[in-house]
Amino acid sequence: MPVIRTSEAVTHEIHGARFVSYATPRTGSKELCAWRGEIPPGTRAPAHTVSREEIFHLLVGELLVTLDDRTDRISAGDTLIVNPGATLTVENPTDQTAISWVTTSIGLEAELADGTRLTPPWAN
Repeated sequence: MPVIRTSEAVTHEIHGARFVSYATPRTGSKELCAWRGEIPPGTRAPAHTVSREEIFHLLVGELLVTLDDRTDRISAGDTLIVNPGATLTVENPTDQTAISWVTTSIGLEAELADGTRLTPPWAN
């Protein structure tokens, strides 16, 4: 049984946010990836279209999320289901860091508005 200790998790930073990956193929996962996201105050991630379903659960704080053309404020305890092909923007308009937990299937890719394709290392 693989146990990934906090001290063993791999941290990545992009677009002002921090992603701490726990479940990946490198840590023994066969189908799913999972990470903790830390979104500092004032951070606005660029719009990106995802290739796989994501389950985004907010643990701490509040965020403004735009999924396709709908914007909602989510609070700690809320869960967002992001279907493949959906475009997501995340913004933290508050004065505290928001913390999320995200789960997706291995192989997630994100496409930015300018056509740039990202293969996040925390999701593969």
